[in-house]
Amino acid sequence: MALLVRNVCKVLSQATQKGAGVRTLHIGAVRHQDNFIEQQGKVKCTLIPGDGVGPELVLSVQNVFKAVNVPVEFEPYFLSEVNPTLSAPLEQVANSIALNQVCLKGILATPDHSHTGELQTLNMKLRRNLDLYSNVVHVKSLPGVKSRHQNVDCVIIREQTEGEYSALEHECVPGVVECLKIVTAVKSQRIAKFAFDYAVKNNRKKVTCVHKANIMKLGDGLFLQSCQEIAELYPKIQFETMIVDNCTMQMVSNPHQFDVMVMPNLYGNIVDNLASGLVGGAGVVAGASYSAECVVFEPGARHTYSEAVGKNVANPTAMLLCSVKLLNHVNLGRYAEQIRDALNRVLNDGKVRTKDLGGQSSTTEFTTAVINSLR
Repeated sequence: MALLVRNVCKVLSQATQKGAGVRTLHIGAVRHQDNFIEQQGKVKCTLIPGDGVGPELVLSVQNVFKAVNVPVEFEPYFLSEVNPTLSAPLEQVANSIALNQVCLKGILATPDHSHTGELQTLNMKLRRNLDLYSNVVHVKSLPGVKSRHQNVDCVIIREQTEGEYSALEHECVPGVVECLKIVTAVKSQRIAKFAFDYAVKNNRKKVTCVHKANIMKLGDGLFLQSCQEIAELYPKIQFETMIVDNCTMQMVSNPHQFDVMVMPNLYGNIVDNLASGLVGGAGVVAGASYSAECVVFEPGARHTYSEAVGKNVANPTAMLLCSVKLLNHVNLGRYAEQIRDALNRVLNDGKVRTKDLGGQSSTTEFTTAVINSLR
């Protein structure tokens, strides 16, 4: 595993250094912002391959970017909690993201138990260091990907700096553990405002607050109250509330009723993964984590698929969709459109499918099909 990580990181670094020069394409109308960036040079972006199959998926993105001469220069850092001897210092990685303001990240594996007494995971530390308070996962049906429900299109917005994931646990007496759930009005109002602003910006009509205030009357009650207060500032956006256990049932039975959903940390983690399963699984859903200053693009379902490392079977769709979101974010929309359209053509054609989508194609074969489909 350590040798694989070293080799992949070496390839990523070489690909970054040897990438072809930027060329200006004169096909149709070229956006002014694209031209400006091409003239000024490449956009610098932090790259974290992640654990499991993350390095293989990131390499797929690198190959697609190289095929269309995307003007992005990756600054790679290996960050890992399960391979700490290979990991770059967290502070160094966080400083890179803060400076570049944009990052493409694979999933970081988290051990089930801490042998060092450290309760905060690397993910928690990175989010708190950069104040990546909002996780956004757009769950949307893809062409050619069969699932029980079609035309699913909802956005799950999760507060990810407090709640149950506050790393405040202790064993008060042997066999009894207390775990503190932290909910604050300031952060609850902040994520609620983010959700409503997202709805307005993206022409969404409804925001649903997901909670468990009927049982956790103070903690979730404060989150619900904060969302209700923010909702009053957006009278043109429909607002509704739903208890989390009912929400999971409704997601499975009728996901089309949802538009934008906002919820605390733990519920968002669960609903993200449930919703990903509705449209094809962990390999096809992209996500992003936002602070006021930077954004980290990463797959929407947090699975490292460690059992598939080195087997060349992982689906790169989610990571490619993350790269499309990244390109749109840095005003390289023309390249984003090229890659997204090529990916959709491959999925819709159905001749090249990875195992998770019912096929037998490898990661490399799927990536090659996307590259051959670029126009």
